[in-house]
Amino acid sequence: MTAPALNARSGPGIPPVLSVGLRPFFLLAALSAPAFVAVWLLNLAGCLTLDGTAAPVSWHAHEMLFGFVGAAVGGFMLTAVPNWTGCRPVSGWPLGGLAALWVAGRVASLPSVSDAPLAAVIDLAFFPAVGAAVALPLIRAGKARNAAFLVLLLLLTLANLLFRMDWLDLAPGAAAQGIVLSVGVVLMMTTVIGGRIVPAFTRNALRTRAHDVDLGAPKPLELATLGLTLAMIPVDLAMPGSSASGAVAAAAALTHAGRLAFWGGARTLRMPILWILHLGYLWIPLALALKATALLGGSVAGAAWMHALTAGGFGTMILAVMSRAALGHTGRALVTPPATVAAYGVLTLSVLARVAAPALPGELYPAALAAAGGLWALTFLLFLWDYVPILVQPRADGRTD
Repeated sequence: MTAPALNARSGPGIPPVLSVGLRPFFLLAALSAPAFVAVWLLNLAGCLTLDGTAAPVSWHAHEMLFGFVGAAVGGFMLTAVPNWTGCRPVSGWPLGGLAALWVAGRVASLPSVSDAPLAAVIDLAFFPAVGAAVALPLIRAGKARNAAFLVLLLLLTLANLLFRMDWLDLAPGAAAQGIVLSVGVVLMMTTVIGGRIVPAFTRNALRTRAHDVDLGAPKPLELATLGLTLAMIPVDLAMPGSSASGAVAAAAALTHAGRLAFWGGARTLRMPILWILHLGYLWIPLALALKATALLGGSVAGAAWMHALTAGGFGTMILAVMSRAALGHTGRALVTPPATVAAYGVLTLSVLARVAAPALPGELYPAALAAAGGLWALTFLLFLWDYVPILVQPRADGRTD
């Protein structure tokens, strides 16, 4: 169903790590997450200078969104699309080429070369390349809701272009719009994917324990959640920091919280591989509520809403999906390894420290940032401890991917 050049089967001479998209990209996501934060903290401490046209805060946002999150998105799309459509996954050296392109994009995003046009071209190529790899099977499948992910990849490319135009001095200040657009698109992806997998995985697990439950939210609530989440993007772009933006965020927070309430999270407390999905999604309404309090009431505590959403919502959902999908797609039982269960708790402490930082006395703020960053790095090192062997070795059940 897809072009042969993009679908080399794993076989002799093809390492297991290149057999399916989640293997290299989940490794890259987990490796980059602590590395990017370490560089950022060293810059804040004055131990490392990020020289170049890209402002340090802009580089930090770009690499967390297009580096860490970008790798997770790439791994998810390259693995999920074959499941949705029945096509062969991109594998072998074509998959290695996509991973190499992501790495090249990270080099091209270094502040010292961020003003080079060639660097922009290299970095901008990743999401279109992923889109090209999955477009044909998505279109042939004839399911509009899945094909919509191609539009989201296009919007992420546009958001990246806004960063690059700022760094090339073609549109000074455009990186701020790039942040708004990319965060909004990733939130939309998380809303759609979370709405599919969290209730489905929970329902399946409960049914194996003789619990026949229907965990779907009412259709009007689903549509309201999707509509308000989508509406936040143009409102935030047109009226950033406005009361209108705060009002939409408040309404979206309510619908996200209502949606989550129908998914039976309280029944998953003894199953880490499930409750982490519910916890990850919970950060979305919490973050949007903080955003509303900041924009409508000037709340200091709400100032950290962006990190509640990105580190809390995106980071936790990424960790949850990576740890589950890597087990399922390598023929292993869906039982979270011990170090990764610890990582779930460490990540939660990291996000709490980062969200609390703005409300702390000024002299405690740097310590809170350092603690949050250190815990964030430890989270993904714990994940790597468990999952490097899983992701680089053949499937446990002897099958090919």
